Amino acid sequence: MIRIENLTKTFDGFTALDGLSLHVKQGSIYGMVGVNGAGKTTAIKHLAGLYRQESGDVSIDGAPVFDNALLKSRVGYIPDELYFFPFYTMRMQHNFLRRLYSPWGRWNEERYGKMLALMGLDEKRRLGKFSKGMQKQAAFIFAMSAMPDVLLLDEPIDGLDPLVRKVVFELIIEDVAQRGLTVLISSHNLKEMDGICDAVGIIKAGRMGIERDLDDLKADVHKIQVAFPVGEAGEFSLLGPDIQILHREKRGGVELLVVRGAHDLVEAKIKAMNPLLYDHLPLTLEEVFVYENLH
Repeated sequence: MIRIENLTKTFDGFTALDGLSLHVKQGSIYGMVGVNGAGKTTAIKHLAGLYRQESGDVSIDGAPVFDNALLKSRVGYIPDELYFFPFYTMRMQHNFLRRLYSPWGRWNEERYGKMLALMGLDEKRRLGKFSKGMQKQAAFIFAMSAMPDVLLLDEPIDGLDPLVRKVVFELIIEDVAQRGLTVLISSHNLKEMDGICDAVGIIKAGRMGIERDLDDLKADVHKIQVAFPVGEAGEFSLLGPDIQILHREKRGGVELLVVRGAHDLVEAKIKAMNPLLYDHLPLTLEEVFVYENLH
């Protein structure tokens, strides 16, 4: 399990993380979302052991992360800004990582070979000469070949074409199902995360705004179309304290509402207004993120 409790981090007087708490269940895929500057990358770098916390706790499976070589051998990390040794080829990087991870019993040469063939990368070419997308493919090959128990991904699909994304996520999901791999993903591509995440955390200004299982989060936020007879309007201000309107707009004679509250209660109260039309529409993770950040 990944656990962050009351984490604080400042840079030159700027508070990047302000008492952040985050919890990821073992064998799950967790999506961490937030606007630029919310603190996502800073949180991930603490989990990767690159930053020491100023206050609070950062642990994986109950063990502190910072300065813990054994634990770090079990953690795969793909940052947004990739770095490889300047003159290393794909093969040289492979040899370096194989020697690094083999003493821990983690390197899987068979997986490396299969992924390399699947991606079609040239082992003799310098990684610095690869395109951004090719470098990201190489990073996934190296990270997944180390057979991590925990995988941290910061904007992982930038530069990847749709076919490669499909292959990568299929392999991740397979490892989650078969090996109990735990994955934390920070991404702006909410459509991709909507299809694979079990839980989501929405970070605002260095703090956790909402942290829920994805199905539970969507169960409490609803997108509804309603229409009333000409000259009439719904008195939505009278819905009561248990229902919160996150968004309201009028489209001709139809009103679009995004509301937070128990589904049955929302439906009963709005239908009690006798609308001509009441339609419950599917809600995406991207819409939840947008409307939650407006409040």
